[in-house]
Amino acid sequence: MNFLGGIRKFLEEFFTVAQSGNQDMAATSESINRDLIPKIKGLCKFSPGLRSASTGPAKLIAEPPPPAIRLRPAFTRSARVEIVAIGVSTGGPDALAKLLPTIPARFPVPVVVVQHMPPIFTMLLADRLSSKCSLPVRECRAGEVLEPGCIWVAPGDFHMVVREEGGRVRLNTNQEPRENFCRPSVDVLFRSVARVYRANALGVILTGMGQDGLKGCEALCAAGAPIVVQDEASSVVWGMPGFVARAGLAQKILPLDQIGGEIMIRVGAQSLAEVKN
Repeated sequence: MNFLGGIRKFLEEFFTVAQSGNQDMAATSESINRDLIPKIKGLCKFSPGLRSASTGPAKLIAEPPPPAIRLRPAFTRSARVEIVAIGVSTGGPDALAKLLPTIPARFPVPVVVVQHMPPIFTMLLADRLSSKCSLPVRECRAGEVLEPGCIWVAPGDFHMVVREEGGRVRLNTNQEPRENFCRPSVDVLFRSVARVYRANALGVILTGMGQDGLKGCEALCAAGAPIVVQDEASSVVWGMPGFVARAGLAQKILPLDQIGGEIMIRVGAQSLAEVKN
């Protein structure tokens, strides 16, 4: 999908989620103007094939071929996965609706998700996903203890982070500056996960525009944590996963329908999903 197609998909997702929660069109329009339009303008700066009017007639920008994909060394089972962190953007609601229901009840670790969406929409998305999943899906509330058997979604217009406090890991939120034109930002969440869980984390990057998640994956990799990304063929936009893959940070690049099974293998829960490596 091209850049404009990605923007169209973003808008379609917001309207779909809004309608599923009976949001009126005025509230939807306000959220788009406040939160989505600035992000689109920012992403336009990185869009291939576009130039500003000041540079003369629009021309396609000649770009070098993308570098060959290099996978990180093969996964080893020495570090036990204690949290799954997922970052996703354009195409995310549908991707999450396919991936998260594959995670069974009694899943042994917590799952945290950043989906780029404005306020209200993330709460509606969590409710919508919860109705499809074996695990409860909740919008994060600051101060909650992070425990197995639940999926938390970052609230719109807030960064979500994990912090160790008194021997327990809690979720916190803040409104620090946007990163990659995003709040919530995948990078912010992943960096906090790397600080707290080190090699005992699993990072997953799904379909999305832009490069949010790249720096966060660098932090996870530096801590020794594995990264799995969605492949180009099954992504709506291969921006976020593509940046991570081309940087050589991914240990596996998989179609969306294989990522759930891979998560089960990585957390050592093959018996729950009856999957094979």
